[in-house]
This record gives sequence, structure tokens and C-alpha cells, in this order.
Amino acid sequence: MASVFRSEEMSLMQLFLQVEAAYCCVAELGDLGLVQFRDLNANVNSFQRKFVNEVRRCESLERILRFLENEMEDVVEIVKLETYPETPLPREMIDMETVLEKLEAELLEANQNQQTLKQNFLELMELKHLLKKTQDFFEVRDLSSHRDLRTTPSAAAAKFTAGVIKRERMIPFERLLWRACRGNIYLRYTEMDTPLEDPVTVGTQVKKNVFIIFYQGEQLKQKIKKICDGFRATVYPCPESATERREMLDGVNTRIEDLNTVITQTESHRQRLLHEAAANMWSWEIKVKKIKAIYHILNCCNIDVTQQCVIAEIWFPVADAGRIKRALHQGMERSGSTITPILTTIHTRMAPPTFNRTNKFTAGFQNIVDAYGVGNYREMNPAPYTIITFPFLFAVMFGDCGHGAVMLGFALWMVINEESLLAQKSTNEIWNTFFSGRYLILLMGIFSMYTGFIYNDCFSKSFNIFGSSWHIIPMFKNNTWNKEVLLDNTVLQLDPAVPGVYSGNPYPFGIDPIWNIASNKLTFLNSYKMKMSVVIGIVHMIFGVILSLFNHIYFKKYINIILQFIPEMIFIICLFGYLVFMIIFKWCHFDVHSSQSAPSILIHFINMFLFNYSDASNAPLYLHQKEVQSFLVIFALIAVPWMLLIKPFILRANHQKAQRMVRDVGHARGFRVAKAKLRHQTSRSVCSELILLYSDLRLSPEISNSVLENGHLTECFYWKKEIPVALCDLSNSVTSDL
Repeated sequence: MASVFRSEEMSLMQLFLQVEAAYCCVAELGDLGLVQFRDLNANVNSFQRKFVNEVRRCESLERILRFLENEMEDVVEIVKLETYPETPLPREMIDMETVLEKLEAELLEANQNQQTLKQNFLELMELKHLLKKTQDFFEVRDLSSHRDLRTTPSAAAAKFTAGVIKRERMIPFERLLWRACRGNIYLRYTEMDTPLEDPVTVGTQVKKNVFIIFYQGEQLKQKIKKICDGFRATVYPCPESATERREMLDGVNTRIEDLNTVITQTESHRQRLLHEAAANMWSWEIKVKKIKAIYHILNCCNIDVTQQCVIAEIWFPVADAGRIKRALHQGMERSGSTITPILTTIHTRMAPPTFNRTNKFTAGFQNIVDAYGVGNYREMNPAPYTIITFPFLFAVMFGDCGHGAVMLGFALWMVINEESLLAQKSTNEIWNTFFSGRYLILLMGIFSMYTGFIYNDCFSKSFNIFGSSWHIIPMFKNNTWNKEVLLDNTVLQLDPAVPGVYSGNPYPFGIDPIWNIASNKLTFLNSYKMKMSVVIGIVHMIFGVILSLFNHIYFKKYINIILQFIPEMIFIICLFGYLVFMIIFKWCHFDVHSSQSAPSILIHFINMFLFNYSDASNAPLYLHQKEVQSFLVIFALIAVPWMLLIKPFILRANHQKAQRMVRDVGHARGFRVAKAKLRHQTSRSVCSELILLYSDLRLSPEISNSVLENGHLTECFYWKKEIPVALCDLSNSVTSDL
């Protein structure tokens, strides 16, 4: 239970895994979700790590899955299972690669074939429309220019070119033809009856025109061909005789019918491939993500020189050590290894990560707290208190029991049906945001209904359950109101000082319903809500400062209690706590008979900082107010340097002291190292002199060098029995120095 109010205690351990079992052990730890791996290869380039090829294979699989998902978009629904699939073994990744690559190749081939068939279909449809429109062109005989062309001697030499062009390019196409050919052509065009589907941009309808150009000469033919190519106009062969055109049209219609059959079969084959992929699509995506995450973690680990052991460093909650060991044992068994993973504790001064355990109820509130900032390790966790404060402060602003009931009903529906809603696994971001905060919305609805009853507000209407405490009949009995007053005034004011107008007993729960029809309703409610918000906000602030006291005590930072917590409490209580006191004192002290002389709290609070007490228009709230306020302001001003100036100097002094200690330790260690080096050099020089002095021992150069390097002088000296004993004693002292 303590972990709810404070982050979990974490432990850093070194993990030794057999290479064959590392994959399965990391997979089990990932399913557990309680381990954070340290990156032991932070200085190694991402492309130089051990399992970079496996990560690339996973990225290739993700690319294929994205391609399949784009092909299924708005066409085939992806089947989602109720449970997540298990992490596949490395050998299963090869089978998955084979299946996905084969599926991608087949789908690409089907798409290419379909696009080619649709392109052929588009060309045949254009040719069909061109043959029909060309026949209409030749049947028109009422154009004098065309008749002249047929009747002139050069009519037999006239040729024509027919084609199709996009409708928006027709006007510049006609203008350029006229200028380039100097008017020596005859152009006719008409719009196609139906738009055609573009095979490249699937689903896009293209509007086109059919044109025919009459000309004479080979030079004009080349110009027309170049202009058509420039405007991407498609030119089709068109027979001159009507009989040939009709025969060609019949052949085109037959080819279109055959092509439609082939396109239908190709599309059914493509849909069959997509449905086959959709059955396993969601499972494949989860498996690939898991595999990639495992290899990413393995890239953060070290591998020993024998390439037989994977070394990792992990943070995990101390309370879950048993679950971690069981997960490692399960991973070892799944991989078929017989070597048990080894966990060794590492003592470190690194700051552990902050881990706050949550459940489906507290997760939403913890996310709100983490959005503002994650606390340090083992600090107090404010999320449990936010479960109450956040919905309540929302309800203070959104106090309406009608709207609160709507929110409550919506939240209850999500809570009651959460299992079925979770099984749907929706990808809608807005819906997932609402669903993850269903318990937050539930509490906001409950508190909104509570504050709505306090405000006596339901869809901007008031309840009169207990009867109003205000009465208007005494105003007539007292002759304050009469017929003339009613006729002359559109707004009347109830005077609570008149006996019987106000019963003296407030409304049992919430605001009296009579305020709903009052003209000064907003003035009264805004003042009431503002003061209530100030009181609640300051209490909230003080509570947050008090929580910091528990952190100081837990971490034994008693200097923070003296130099931070105490001056903070003094400052906030002397100023804002005193403001709350004045609000409550004014509510309790002044009644209907003395309310006209009630002073302004705002003016008093401003004059408190200015030490201005000569304002006769604003009477004091109580006796000795001047002395009390002066003391509080001075005490609050003293708390400012107490809080801001003393602690930095103490921290600076502690830092300098730590630096001096490190410097002294470094000097002492350096002195010891220098002394050891000096003794080593002295011993080597003495050995050299002894060897030169007793050269009559006639040792070989190799033996002399070995004696000098290893310092085994006693072995050398005892080879000759005639060496004096004093020399042996000297050599022993030298070797002891070595």
C-alpha cells in the first residue's frame, strides 16, 4: 500500500544470460513490463551493434505490413484477436519473412497486371469513343469548308489525324495548332459523353475530348505529331472508309468485353490475397513489433569475448524480484537452455528511475500528474490525492447536476462495458483518450452533480425542494411595498432587515432557489464562487507544501525543512492564509444588520502591503488589525531571504568542502604512487649495479636480462656459493622492495 503514495524502491542488477537463451529471457521480461534496461553501448554507433541486421529485417517486415495495410484501407477489414499473440521464436521470423515476401510479390504482380489491364481498357474505351465521334464528323455535310475540301482537286490528297486529349488542354492545343500550321489545317473536336477512370490514380475520373485534324502534306503531319506529343494527346489509327471504321468498332467492343472479364478475375484474385493477409495482419504487426523491441534491447547489452554470454544491467522494483526470476526461468526453459541466468546486485550512485505502480483506475490520474512532470526517485506520489482534487476542482467550475448526470451516464456506460469495448481495439485517437480516462470522467460527473446541488443548478434551472427561506408578504405588511411601488418599479429588492422577509434559517443544502430569479444573481454567485475558489486553492497549495515535508523527512534533508519548508509555510500562511481568515471572518461576523458597514477585503489586503491604515472609508475588521497585519507582513518579508539566500551559501560551502576532500585524497594517492615508482626505479638501479659489479659470475646475457626484469636476484646469487653472505642480504632487501 505504501507504493501507492511513494514511488517503488528500485534495484540495479547485472544479468548474465546464455546467448541462446537471451532472446527468450528478454521476451519474457518484456511481457512482464517491470524491467528497464540500461544501454551499455551508448558510445557505439547504431549500425555497428551486434543485432543490427535483425533490426533491419524487422524494419523490412514493417515496410511490407504498411504496404499491405495501405492496400486494405477502406476495402478489407483487419481481423483483431481477443488476446495478443505470444512472442515468436527467432526461427519463426524466417517463416514470417517467407510468407510476407511471397504475399507482397503476389500482390505487387496483381496490382501491376490490374494497372496494365486498366490502361488497355482505357485505351480501348478512348478508341471506341473516337471511332463513334469520327463517324459523326464524316457524316456532317453541311459545313461549306468541308464540302469545298471534298470537291476541290486536292481533296483526294487530304489526310487526317484523330486522337484524344484532356479537356482542360483543348483550348491551348487548338491555339498552338492554328499558329504553328499557319491556319492550314481543319480541326474539329467534341466532348466524350462519359468520364474515364485513370489507371494510375485509382478512383480519379478524367474528362477528355475527341479531336480530328485535316491537313495536307508530310511537313504538317510532323508538326501535328510533335504538338500532340507535347500536349500528351493520344493519337489512334482511324480508317478512312466508314465500313472499315464499323468493323474496327465491332472488334473493339469484343475486346472490351473480354478485357472486362479478365479485369474482374484479376480483382477477385487481388481481393482473395487481401482477405488472406487480413486474417493474420494484426497478429503479424504485434509479432514484428515484439521481435524488433527484443533485438533493440539486445543491442543495448554487452557480449563477452567468448561470444557465449550476454551481459545486461537492469532496473526493476525490489518487490517484484521473485517475478523477475520466474520470468527468466521461463525464458530459459522456452529456449531449451540448461544454464540458469545469473543476477548480481550492483551498488551504484546513479539515480534510479521513478516507477509508480498503477491499475486501470489510477492510470488516468497518474498520466495527468506525469504530464506536469515525473517526480524524483522515492518521492511522494501526488496521484492518489489527485483522484479527489482534480475532479473536485473541475466540478467547482462545471457545477451543474444536469450536465454532471450526462457525464456520469456516459462514464458508467464505458465502465460497465469496458471489456467489450477493449476487445474492439479501436484505433480512433479521440475515442481512446476518452476511454482511457473513463474513471476520471466518472468522478468528474459525480463531483459535478454534487457541486451542482450546492449551486442549485440543473441545466441552468433551480430546484425548490425544501422551500425558499425568503418571503415577500412581510414586505407588503410592513408597507414597504404597495400598489404604487409595484407599478412604478420594474425591479424590487427584498430587504432581509424587515422581520419575516428572511426566516433566519438558510436553505438546507446549497443556494436558495430564489436567487435564480434575482437580477443580481451573477454578482452574488460570482463573488461567492470566487471566494470559495480562493479558499479551496490556498488550502490545496498548503497541502502540497505539507507533502514536501514528508519528502524532506524521508530523505533526511533536515536543512530543507529549516531553510525551505518552514519559510514557505510562514510566507503562505502569513499572506494567503490570512486572506482566507479574512474571508471566513467576514462571512461569520457581519449579518444583515451590519452588512452595510462591512469593509472591503480586497482594499484591506492591498493596504496591508502598503502599511496604509489611514483610509477612513474602509473600517477595520477587528481590533488590533493594524498590529496583526504589520507583524504578518514583516514576518513574511523575513521569510523571503530566509528561503532564498541562506540555502545557496550552505550548498556552496558544502560543495567547496567536497572539492577540497577530493583534492586532498588525490594528493595523497598521487604521493603514494610517486613513492612506489621511486622505490621501483631505485631497486632497478641497485640490481643493475650489482650485476655489473659481480660480472665475474659469468652469467649469459639472457639470464642477466631475465634477472634484471623479474628481480629474482636471490636465485642468481645462490648459483655461486662463494658469493658473500652480505651480498645475499643486500639482494634480499632489494627484492623485497620490488
